[in-house]
Amino acid sequence: MTEARLAAGIWVSAYLTRLGLANIPAYIARKGDATAGAIMVKCATLDGRARLWSREWDMDSDTRPWVLQLDAPEREVDQAIARQAGFDPDLWVIEIESRDGRTLLDQDGLI
Repeated sequence: MTEARLAAGIWVSAYLTRLGLANIPAYIARKGDATAGAIMVKCATLDGRARLWSREWDMDSDTRPWVLQLDAPEREVDQAIARQAGFDPDLWVIEIESRDGRTLLDQDGLI
């Protein structure tokens, strides 16, 4: 039996709420499909660099951890997002502005 998945729009809303409670500025940079869109998280460190995260299946553990896809100048990260959006019109992009790179993606219990 397939495990139930949380709709992307609900996950994004909950994530933005958690970021807000932690005083981490974030916003939706690209709105995707409300039910099944993939989600990428860009963290701009405000020094010209950014990191890009997405979820990938880990076949060994049958989980979907957040994986760092790119740590590069912000322009390169934006180009990678644009390429991905060209393949996936349902893509969500959440942008965080955090000098220390906090995303909360590494916290236990993050939906």
